[in-house]
Amino acid sequence: MFSHVMIGTNDLDRAKAFYDKLLGTLGVAPAFVDRHRIFYRTKTGTFAVSKPIDGKPATHANGGTIGFLAKSQEEADAWHATGVANGGTTCEDPPGVRDNGVMKMYLAYLRDPDGNKICVMHRVV
Repeated sequence: MFSHVMIGTNDLDRAKAFYDKLLGTLGVAPAFVDRHRIFYRTKTGTFAVSKPIDGKPATHANGGTIGFLAKSQEEADAWHATGVANGGTTCEDPPGVRDNGVMKMYLAYLRDPDGNKICVMHRVV
């Protein structure tokens, strides 16, 4: 359904350093830099971070969350720990299993250095 997801940043170098390390825990290659944007491309889609084109400050979406898929609970924990170690802040409940009655998911949430809310999910079988 989606071709890509793009979020804003006020510091492209800081965002690249953060997301290169964070997404590296999920096996994603470092970003490709294109002027005021960075792109992480995989077979399943593209995640991008950009300085706002209108020149105004980037702000985070209140109520918005970008979710990444982890292959295991251990990969999700590494993602979260790497994020915290590189300028992210933990938010929501601590990493762990959530059971919504339909499926069990292992979730971990962070705010990136620009305040964007991101999470990683591993579906528990």
